[in-house]
Amino acid sequence: MKKFFDSWIGTVIIAVVLTLIVRFYVAQPFIVRGASMEPNFEDVDYLIVDALSYAIRQPERGEVIVFHYPQDPKQFFIKRIIGLPTETIVLQNGRISITRDGNSFVFEEPYLDRAAEQNTGFYTFTLGPDEYMVLGDNRGESSDSRMWGKLEEHFIVGRAMIRLWPLQGITLIPKTQTTR
Repeated sequence: MKKFFDSWIGTVIIAVVLTLIVRFYVAQPFIVRGASMEPNFEDVDYLIVDALSYAIRQPERGEVIVFHYPQDPKQFFIKRIIGLPTETIVLQNGRISITRDGNSFVFEEPYLDRAAEQNTGFYTFTLGPDEYMVLGDNRGESSDSRMWGKLEEHFIVGRAMIRLWPLQGITLIPKTQTTR
């Protein structure tokens, strides 16, 4: 057995196994398609998705996530978490009000281009224990919870962690700081 692990074939097999473990259970590549997350994420941005964090903690408001599209789980979408389980969210003309445990607050989104947020309509969501509300940053170009409803937790793949492409845009993707 020692001879096998010392050989180049053993080294290659170990490297492949470790790579597959990381690829499927720790970090996954994702290429942004479309304009739904502009200007924060552009078409063909190459991201690394942290697939491990949500195994040890719950997703948080403001995080950008990649998930299986509920109406066609073979497709992957990227959106931002706005509503958390058991909350009621009201979206009216770009303003988001959230009620949690009887307390209401307005969710501020400093990462958005407010000039592009006019006439986004009126929507109300009451989320169950394992449901989230997600929106694209470019609300006028996004197919999100407003169109197809609540996102169940089991569809979530992970959170966008690192942008690797374009090269001049390489960066860690911060969680949006919120007051709630």
